[in-house]
Amino acid sequence: MTDQPAPADVASLSFEQARDELVSVVSELEQGAATLEQSLSLWERGEALAARCEEWLRGAKSRLEAARPEAAAEAE
Repeated sequence: MTDQPAPADVASLSFEQARDELVSVVSELEQGAATLEQSLSLWERGEALAARCEEWLRGAKSRLEAARPEAAAEAE
């Protein structure tokens, strides 16, 4: 298994960092070479990373929605 930051570190990751690590976790799981315990740890890490990505995406969506009324007002 590759060296991964501790699960508590997920909250400090940028979207790109979380996405890239999630891709790595999925790839490692797909290879099927990990033990059951390693696979469970990878799965848990992947869930945390996916949640972090979702958090970033929800924040980005909120920012875009907040900017839309301003853009519409400026166009008038």
